Amino acid sequence: MRKFHWISAISILSAAIIIGSCKTKFDTTESNFTATRSEIALEHGRVLVYSICGGCHYDPTVNKFIGTRIHEVPGIVGTVYSANLTNSKSNGVPPRYSDAELRYLLKTGVARDGRFIPYMLRPNMADEDMNDIIVYLRSDDPAVAAADTTIGITHFNLIGKMAMNIMAKPLPYKTGINRPTESDPIASGRYLVDNIGCFHCHSKSVTKLNYLYPEQSKGYMAGGMKFKTRQGMEIYASNLTPDKQTGIGDYTQSQFRKAVKDGEAPHRNLHPPMPKFKRLSDRDVDAMYAYLQTIPASFHKVHGH
Repeated sequence: MRKFHWISAISILSAAIIIGSCKTKFDTTESNFTATRSEIALEHGRVLVYSICGGCHYDPTVNKFIGTRIHEVPGIVGTVYSANLTNSKSNGVPPRYSDAELRYLLKTGVARDGRFIPYMLRPNMADEDMNDIIVYLRSDDPAVAAADTTIGITHFNLIGKMAMNIMAKPLPYKTGINRPTESDPIASGRYLVDNIGCFHCHSKSVTKLNYLYPEQSKGYMAGGMKFKTRQGMEIYASNLTPDKQTGIGDYTQSQFRKAVKDGEAPHRNLHPPMPKFKRLSDRDVDAMYAYLQTIPASFHKVHGH
C-alpha cells in the first residue's frame, strides 16, 4: 500500500511539473480590424454560422446559439460545454470581444485573455467569410439575440489539463485569404470541407488533425471516429473517401446532396452529431461532392456501417 502511495505521489508531481512547464498564456492580437457590415454579409454570415458553428453551439430546443454539452469529448478528460454565442452581455462571447479579437480567436485559437482554446480553429478561412461570421454574430437575429444563460461550466480534470497543455500550439494568424471562385468546384469543395470542418469528425483521431494542412490529418476523411449521442448511443463517422465498397464511391451527386442536407444516406439515416446542412446551397454541396471524388480512395470498413 505504501508503494502505491509513493507511485501515486510521483505521478501527480510529474503531471504538475508538466502542466507547470507548459506555456498557458499567449500573445493576443494588436490588429484594429473592424468587420464591414451589409445585408449581403449578414445573410451569408447566417449560413456560415449555422453550418460551421451550429453543430456545437446551437440548441434546437430553443432555437438559439446558447451552447450545448459536447458529449463527444471522452469523460476521462472532464466535461466540456460550448460557449454562449448570443449577444448577452453577461454570458455571451461576442459582446466581450472586439471584431479583431474574435477573428484572432477563430484563426489561431488564442482567446482575448491569452488562453489557447483548441476548438473552432479555422486558420484557412477567407477574410470575407470571417467578416461575415462576425457581422452575423453581432446582429439582432433571434438566434443570437441576448440569452442570459449558461448551459454548463467546462471542467478539465488532471488528465484533461495535461492533454490541453500538450495541444497548446496556437496556429499562425493568416490573413489575405480569398475564397475560391464558384467556377472551380473542386477548389470550392476543398475549401468547404476544410472550413465547415468535415475532416474534424471524418478523419481518424481528433488529436491527429492538421488544421493548417487538412489532407495531412491521419486517416483523412476515411472515417471511424467514435462519438456518443445525447442518449449515450455510440456511433462512428462515415468513410467519405471515394472507395466503392466502404466509402461514397457509389454515391450519385443527388444522393450525396440528400445525405448532407437531409440526413438521408442510401440505405440508412444519419444521426447526430452529424447536422443537417439545410442552409448550404446545392452548389456548395455539389462542390464538396466533386472534391471528395478526387481524394485518394481508402478501403476502411467503419463499425456499424
